Amino acid sequence: MIFSKLKLDSLLLPLIGVVAFVALWFGLSATVSPDLPDPTATWVSSKPVVVEPFAYRGEMDQGILRFTWLSLVLVAKGYAIALIVGTPLGFILGLSKVATKICDPMIQVLRPVSPLAWLPLGMILFMKTGKGVSEMAALFTIAICSMWPTVLNTAVGVRSIPQDYLNVAKVLKLSRTKTLFKVLVPATLPYMFTGFRLSLGIAWLVIVAAEMLTGRPGVGGFLWQQYNSLVYEQIILCILTIGLVGFVLDRLMSLVEARFKTA
Repeated sequence: MIFSKLKLDSLLLPLIGVVAFVALWFGLSATVSPDLPDPTATWVSSKPVVVEPFAYRGEMDQGILRFTWLSLVLVAKGYAIALIVGTPLGFILGLSKVATKICDPMIQVLRPVSPLAWLPLGMILFMKTGKGVSEMAALFTIAICSMWPTVLNTAVGVRSIPQDYLNVAKVLKLSRTKTLFKVLVPATLPYMFTGFRLSLGIAWLVIVAAEMLTGRPGVGGFLWQQYNSLVYEQIILCILTIGLVGFVLDRLMSLVEARFKTA
């Protein structure tokens, strides 16, 4: 009985939320802003890119899942760079007070900078590479904007390791490499995954701005094109797609985290 009630709540309550959202959407489009397309108009206009999600009719005329895939590939590359750079940096800051004092002011200055500011700098940095400047600039922007949660959470996790753990490693005469992988990494893992999840969310947010400014094909580039064409229905489609993909990415990361915890 309790199991059935929990299962019903897990299905019914989210459904109520979706219905309430759609009702509010209809209400806003009918009263507050007549220019706002209602759900029916949005579906009718967006149907060609939804029912043929992988269609390719041109660089900026593709199915919505094809655009999403292009964005996800770029996000995956930038996110990987963020983790490769951010995780070791977090361990260094967590283990060394001197490194923290040196780097912390710079991190606090760079961390709040908007991707809209980083992207032009990326274009300048990679201008001499010739072809692929926009992709390199986008990767740079995604990496530098999304790495900070990983850096800071990893550093906090390392500082939170009980001294007894390190004392045991010394008694057992573990090498630095074994201490890192047998003591530091397992103890820091929950903090690291918190940073990974936050970084992934930021990486997905940044890709929209990067594609809008560079004109690259993807969800962000498609959204910007439809804005310039005043196709409001497909702007809403892009917003919903961005939100749904962000939700799925977060759930996938939580599954990976749970897998590591049980391993």
